[in-house]
Amino acid sequence: MHIGSQLTELAPFEAAYNKVAELTAQLRADGHQIKRLDLGGGLGIPYARSNEAPPLPTDYGALIQRTVGHLGCEIEIEPGRLISGNAGLMVSKVIYVKSGEDREFLILDGAMNDLIRPAMYEAWHDIVPVIEPAPGATPAKYDIVGPVCESGDTFAKGREMPSVKPDDLVAFRSAGAYGAVMASEYNSRPLIPEVLVDGDQFAVIRARPTYEEMIARDTVPEWLD
Repeated sequence: MHIGSQLTELAPFEAAYNKVAELTAQLRADGHQIKRLDLGGGLGIPYARSNEAPPLPTDYGALIQRTVGHLGCEIEIEPGRLISGNAGLMVSKVIYVKSGEDREFLILDGAMNDLIRPAMYEAWHDIVPVIEPAPGATPAKYDIVGPVCESGDTFAKGREMPSVKPDDLVAFRSAGAYGAVMASEYNSRPLIPEVLVDGDQFAVIRARPTYEEMIARDTVPEWLD
């Protein structure tokens, strides 16, 4: 079953799992052997610092036990976002700060092809300087965009954050889910590298491809020679 994503309350799960329990009982009464239930995923994560914390996995587990535990079935769940969402960051460099008539644009080297969620869903990601600003630093307000030739290549509009300048690094928080897996090479932009970090250790676990490697994936049919 699947009732949606980024759910931050348990009530919808409870209603759905009670229906699953009723359906299981009905199917068994008709002679079907129901041994396994896949309850899907959807439990949300806090994307913004102002978000209230979603339910704890222990509370979610207790709900599953309460609603379908009596059925004696093997239970499968798919909590992908919950596991990986806040385990990943996307780091991008400031290319240029462009002053418009009524706003400032913060142009980054990261783009919609690297993190599509804001362009596709108007999804929120906290965007913060990698180097923490000095206490009391004056914030600025930016439209934060990428360098792709699309009006949709926008991460945030009117976002207030600490002032930054060209070559500064910023981090997109909560990019571990639906980040790299939805990325593309649109506009001939190589996929950005993935770096695994553990304390003071780090390793590139997926290297940035070269243009030669990108082109080499294409083949020319013999009948075009």
